Amino acid sequence: MLALVAGQDVEPGDQDGTWRIAPRTTPDRMVSVIDPESRHVHKTVHNYRDGFKAHVAVEPDTGLVTACDLTAGNVGDAQAAPGLLARETERLEILADSGYGSGEFRAALAAADHVVHIKPGPLRRSIEGGFSIDDFTIDLVARTATCPAGFTVPITPKRNATFGNRCNGCTLRDRCTRAVAGKALILHEHHALLAAARQHATTDEFKDAYTQHRPMVERTIAWIVTRHRKVRFRGIARNRIGLAHRCAAINLRRLVKLGLAHDGNHWMIAT
Repeated sequence: MLALVAGQDVEPGDQDGTWRIAPRTTPDRMVSVIDPESRHVHKTVHNYRDGFKAHVAVEPDTGLVTACDLTAGNVGDAQAAPGLLARETERLEILADSGYGSGEFRAALAAADHVVHIKPGPLRRSIEGGFSIDDFTIDLVARTATCPAGFTVPITPKRNATFGNRCNGCTLRDRCTRAVAGKALILHEHHALLAAARQHATTDEFKDAYTQHRPMVERTIAWIVTRHRKVRFRGIARNRIGLAHRCAAINLRRLVKLGLAHDGNHWMIAT
């Protein structure tokens, strides 16, 4: 195991028998011989820690945790999210931040007919201050893409749209692309859902729902992590149980705050 941890960061050198530090990160990189199941947890490009990641679903009006899970640190939020909703059988209103905004998760929510208020991630622009994909007119029915300058090209079966020599001499080129071969778009498999989400995020409906419900959810997350950011055990299985116990304790404390009482026959919440 020690050899695995050390060896995943090096590669053969230019000369026989030599080794050098690999200029890349090994997928699913093991970070500890003490706990082989822990992984890098990336919050941002420059902010990361090693260990595990807790995932929770919260009822936003009461702050009660409805589901929780714990995974290796390199598991994305949107990858874990379907498991948090697996036991839900009714149509829900789903709110989440941009970490849950993947096309795959949005497609699963759309298939289940849930109402979705998930913050979209920022668009990547090839030129700072230049055009993004939302500045292009994408017609998925006609399978065409039209650029801001008005040129229209077909979308290939692999979801590519290449403008090529149409960019030569274009007055908008310096805001669009620096590629010698001209602008090329690669559409996401769930482009329609992602584009609709970005549009929805500009509406008052989205802003009102997100602003109203986010504070209670953030408060619940704060209750869970306060003085409990470090796990007590090794491995995913034990720490998953530990997280479940923590969330259950938070729920019991919250229920008491909400007026949980027993009338001799039933539990009830004071109104």
